[in-house]
Order: sequence, then structure tokens, then C-alpha cells
Amino acid sequence: MSEVIIGVDGGTTAVKAVAFTLDGEIYATHHESVPVNYGPNGEAEQDMNLIWQAVATCLKSVNDQLDGHEVVGIGLTGQGDGVWLVDEAGEPIRPAANWMDGRAGERVAAWSKDGKDAKVLEVTGTSLFSGLFPVLLEELRENEPEVMARAATQLYCKDWLRFKLTGERATDFSEASRTLLDVRDASGYSEELAKALNLSDALPLLPEVRHPAGKPSPLSEEAAAQTGIPAGTPVGVGQIDVAVTGAGLGAVEDGATWLILGTTGFVGTLLPSVAERKSDLSMVLATGNDAQVLEFMAPMTGTPNLDWIRKMLGLEEADWDDIEAGARKAGPGSHGVIYLPYAAPGGERAPFLDAAASASWQGMSLTTEREDILRSVYEGVAFSLVECIETLEVTDDLLVSGGGFRSDLICEILADTTGLTVVRQDAPEAGARGAAVLALVSAGRYGTIPEAAEALGASTQTFEPNPDNHDLYREAYQLFLDTRGALRPVWPTMRALRKSAN
Repeated sequence: MSEVIIGVDGGTTAVKAVAFTLDGEIYATHHESVPVNYGPNGEAEQDMNLIWQAVATCLKSVNDQLDGHEVVGIGLTGQGDGVWLVDEAGEPIRPAANWMDGRAGERVAAWSKDGKDAKVLEVTGTSLFSGLFPVLLEELRENEPEVMARAATQLYCKDWLRFKLTGERATDFSEASRTLLDVRDASGYSEELAKALNLSDALPLLPEVRHPAGKPSPLSEEAAAQTGIPAGTPVGVGQIDVAVTGAGLGAVEDGATWLILGTTGFVGTLLPSVAERKSDLSMVLATGNDAQVLEFMAPMTGTPNLDWIRKMLGLEEADWDDIEAGARKAGPGSHGVIYLPYAAPGGERAPFLDAAASASWQGMSLTTEREDILRSVYEGVAFSLVECIETLEVTDDLLVSGGGFRSDLICEILADTTGLTVVRQDAPEAGARGAAVLALVSAGRYGTIPEAAEALGASTQTFEPNPDNHDLYREAYQLFLDTRGALRPVWPTMRALRKSAN
């Protein structure tokens, strides 16, 4: 009987399950869309039970496609950040407030004034933003005290999914880094930080921290009945999506760098310790591998910008290849149109922090064509990543993944602007692949993560920089930075007016 390993990816707008053969080929896959509910004050919430049911449906569908193949394990990953709370019985006390939630913007500003943000950065390696657990937890406690009093455990998306699959409440080092974990030595949750934030009573909410490729948990009888996968199948610990993608791309050793372009952006590098970090504006995750950390920037300027312009231009029915072909008609530089891609309700968190950040176009005139506007969005999203690349001092090839990088145009803009080679994995689902890599180690099929990553590796495609476009893109990129600098002073007023109009 042939064997497969399943990776589950609990994304923000879609969840999926992917079955890989043990030589890395995708054998079966299924995805389900999940909604995000936005509110007038920056709220971004999701139904935790709906997400679980969508994942159960994905696993059931994949299992039905396996034709007798044996499932040797299930790996997990998912969106990070936000507040995902369950009660003593394991039921959600309220919808999850996810990473895009912007309701705590004023609290972020207050923490920045009183020094709490500096303490969070010192201990967790994380720059403060409105979707981060500590600040959002305080916001919800103040406004929903009766509901929040029922909270028993904080379970991020993939931890919630593992709980539904196994009944165990636990997390890994990468997710714990987004709460109160001290990443300087990864020794545990920091009582000192909790006290400084007046959140000492939140420590009991935080689950046990485990290595992402550590001992698995058995699939429960109840979950087996819903998914069709045999009870007792090993379920791995996993990592937050941005971290686990490195394993899916084979980037697992110190110095490895990778980029993701999905609902959010990501540029990250593995470092031997937090002492090696390149910027105080970055975020840091402990990996559980000795003192190793992942330093990264995760701009909130991802593919929703492309979905938005597709809708605004009435192109919902158009194929993405046709849309990109239209954007190419404008040529590099979009005829001087600059797009600032800060459309997320929570503002921006990398490589700068501004809860009032807003999207806009500049440089348009009566001669501007819709193709110019369209291409400027592609360029704006790419320029946001370029800024992170330069801040983290990345000089090696750019290994990329995520739905946004299926666009050849974005890969080309990135290569031409930075002068670096972009390397794209041919196979999709790097996040699910990374979760599967860790699960293979958890299940005892491989002794190390690098061995498992090599076994599940996929072929790649390269995009070399075009020197003919480099100078033009550098000029446009600098204009992008200058335009943002000029507009930042009016962003708070824009946000206030937007809020009052509701």
C-alpha cells in the first residue's frame, strides 16, 4: 500500500488539505473558502467553528480521493496573530479577532507613548500592531468583560485545529512568540512582560509550548468520524504559516531567506540567535531549534490589493492571466502612477508601524489609462516587499511562494527592482508542504527537518533581473517612498473621517 502525508493550511480566506506522496508529489487536494467579517471600527472576525468545519470537509474530501493510500500523518499550519479564545469546554467564547483586526489602533498608539511597545519588542522581538495578541486582548477585555471572563485558553488557528483533531491544547514556539514568550532564550512565557503590560492574569490562558516537529498527538475518534481518516493517525504540532513555509521551500538552515505573498506579505531570514537581527523594525519568532530565530517583516500589503482593484475595475469575471496581460500594456513605472498599497483595516506593521496607514493613488491625470492604475497596484505591492528586503539587508537569491507570486509580473518587478534573482517553486502549496515536512519528522519517518524537506522538495523556476528596467524601477521605487512620506501626516485625519462617515 502506498503512503501519503497530509498538510493542512488554515489560511485567512481559504483553508486547504493537501496529500503528498512521500517523494513530494501532490496526490490530492481540496480547499474551502472561509469568510472574514469586517466591522465599522476596524474589526476583522471569523467564526472558529466554521473554520473547523471547513477543514474537516477538506480532510474528508482528500481522504475520499486517496484510493487506499495510507495516511502516515497530518501536519498543521495556519494564519497567526489575533485572539482565538475557547472556554473550559473547548467552545469558542466569541468569534476570533484575526491578525487584520484594527479596532485596537488607538491602544497601540497609547502603548507606544507609555513604553509598553518597547517592552513587547524587547522580550518577544515583535513590533506592536493592532492585531497582536496582548494589545487586542486588553481591547476586548475592556469592551466585552462578561464574554472575556469565560476564556480558558488561547488557541491560534492551527492550535484550534489541532485541538479539534486531537483534543489537546498546545502551541509551538513560533506561535508562542506572538504572545508573551521570551524569544531571547525561548525558556517560556515571560512573567516580567505580563506584569509590565498588566496582563499577569492572562498567563493561564497560554497553552503548553512544544517543538514544531515534536511528539505527535493521535487523531481522536470524533475527528476520525468527521474526516474518514483512521483514529490514532499522528497529528503534528506544526508552526505558524510564515515560518512553516520555509520548510516547504527547503529553507531550513541559518541564513536561509524566503518571501511569501498571500493575504499578507512576508520577508524572513533564519538567524542563529536574536543577537544577529538586522532591524529593530522587524519581528522575531523562536523556532525551537536551540537559539535559532526567524527574523521577518510581514507587511499587510498582500493580495487583497489585487482582489480589490480587480473588483473596482469590474474585472471579477476576468482570468488573472488576462488581467496581468492588461497590466503589462502600461509598461514599467505605470506612466508615473504610484499606488500606496496600505488597504488593510489595521494599517501597516512593516517595515514601519502606522495604524492609520491608508491606500491611495498619486500621479494620475486625464491621460491616465486603466492599465496604468492596474499595473501600479502590482508595482506598489512589489515595492512594499522591496523595502522589507532592503531593511533586512538580503543580498541572496529571493526564494518565493504564495498565491501572489504565481504572477510572473510581480516576480519580474521584484527581480528588476532589487537586481536579485527570484526563484519560484513550481509546485503550489508550500505552506501545506512545510506542515507535511514537520509531520514526517513527528511521525518518525525522518530524523531531521532538513532530511524531510529534501524528500518533499519540488522543482523551481527562476526570474533573472532585466538591467534595462532597473533604473526606471529604482526611480519609481524612490518616488513610492517619497510619496508615502508626504502623505503620512494626513493619514490619521483620513482614518478619523472614514470612521465618522460610518
